[in-house]
Amino acid sequence: MPEIEYFYSAHSAYAYLGSARLLDIASAANRRIVHKPIKLIRVIDTNALVPAYGRPKVWSAYFFGREIERYAQARNAPVMNGRPTHHDNDMTLANCMLIAGLVLGNNIDQLAHGMLEAHWRDDANLADRKTLVRIGEAAGLDPLPLLLAAAAPEIAAIYEKNTVEAIERSVFGAPTYFVDGDMFYGQDRLELVERALTQPFSGEWPRP
Repeated sequence: MPEIEYFYSAHSAYAYLGSARLLDIASAANRRIVHKPIKLIRVIDTNALVPAYGRPKVWSAYFFGREIERYAQARNAPVMNGRPTHHDNDMTLANCMLIAGLVLGNNIDQLAHGMLEAHWRDDANLADRKTLVRIGEAAGLDPLPLLLAAAAPEIAAIYEKNTVEAIERSVFGAPTYFVDGDMFYGQDRLELVERALTQPFSGEWPRP
């Protein structure tokens, strides 16, 4: 089945805002989503113009305030007021749980959506195992094998590989989607992703 490559982290605000729309687009186009959870802070600090924790207040107020409010309404994706309490926690366990789900042969579309939604709508702590158990069960999966596998060195190696791949392919934030090698950054590009699935854009990426 043709694919949509999806680089993101389990706590990304804009991945959440585009998550349900991405699932709908992929289903309608009969495309499989290839999940590639990444160490988002490292990707941003390597490839973005401004490091994750060096952004001006006015920039943050707009992109992580007003824009989230508007897209939450436009996408019918409710968000909590303000920034999630546990947003700065280590996302390794959550991201590696997603990767473990893939390695164990599960469809993790709903698990990924559930993590993003729980974090941004319900202020869930994605570094907490009990929270991840609940999210996994709600997604229709047995979370315990996934959490057990998440600690394995081979899962950590995939997490690292995803991150290096993102950096090498010029990813600078989340979510980033690839359709047949063409890169689309941000959930506000999902309508372009949808078009590219049936009518690829002319031009080349990466630039020669």
